[in-house]
Amino acid sequence: MSPIHQTAIVDKRAKLHASVSVGPYTVIDGDVEVREGTTIGAHNVITGHTKVGRGNRIFHFCSIGEANQDKKYGGEPTRLEIGDGNTIREYCSINRGTAQGGGVTRVGDDNWIMAYCHVAHDCRVGSHTVFANHATLAGHVEIGDWTILGGFVGVHQFVKVGAHVMAGISSVVTQDVPPFMTIAGQPCAPHGINSEGLKRRGFTPESIAALKKAYKTLYKSGLGLADARAELEKQALASPEVRPLAEFLAASTRGILR
Repeated sequence: MSPIHQTAIVDKRAKLHASVSVGPYTVIDGDVEVREGTTIGAHNVITGHTKVGRGNRIFHFCSIGEANQDKKYGGEPTRLEIGDGNTIREYCSINRGTAQGGGVTRVGDDNWIMAYCHVAHDCRVGSHTVFANHATLAGHVEIGDWTILGGFVGVHQFVKVGAHVMAGISSVVTQDVPPFMTIAGQPCAPHGINSEGLKRRGFTPESIAALKKAYKTLYKSGLGLADARAELEKQALASPEVRPLAEFLAASTRGILR
């Protein structure tokens, strides 16, 4: 039996590995490439210049690689690139990029993207993330590795969220979020280091203690941002795990959640 259901429509331009399975009434239209071991459920549309890696599971009723929702878009050739081992659940939408944003939307590896999530144009999603139901990213958002977004979290355009962040349900994120934080609320606010998540990923007690000290420096010491950054640079010399936090602050363009 063919792994492509007889009711599916696959464009002649598409390149599907022989091991790819395609469910009923799915449409694959355009310069789409899907690599080995990926399964695509029923009633999906995968279109545009879209590359899907190995071993992904795309469930039902998803829109993958459709034109971006940017009024400036004039039909330029832009792309979507999805890595390996991702799970994309029902009714998700992931749009390709814009010329103004570099032309590509990227999703890394081993991400767990639950139902009704949206990844907008020019986003950069790392690896090993979890997006709970209805989490949504506006355009040009960057999400670091191992980040977890709770249900109904909304991230404003151009915001950067660092690695290992935990965002509580319905958080509205309008400024950059440094790595390792737990955040929640409307408006969103920091609530300490994501200690439990870090323990699960093998961070030592000493590393977590160093990050807690860094958090207090940034949020509890009363220092202005410039002085807090200078202090964190000093802490990073003794505790390398603080270095990603210091580097994130130096690269922030929207101002950090504080």
